[in-house]
Amino acid sequence: MAQQTSSGGIGFVGLLTIVFITLKLTGVISWSWLWVLSPLWIGFAFWLAIVALIIGIAALAGR
Repeated sequence: MAQQTSSGGIGFVGLLTIVFITLKLTGVISWSWLWVLSPLWIGFAFWLAIVALIIGIAALAGR
């Protein structure tokens, strides 16, 4: 009998975003929404930088 495992979940970035939104809506922080949602776009920017680095290395290797 095979054992199934699931590694789903919200993750650190999702949890941090929820915490920031909760703090903003309860009035604990008065940050702009840009900074409240920053864990989402910072994660995307990190992913984009990794992709750009890989493409750059592949371009240099093809010389």
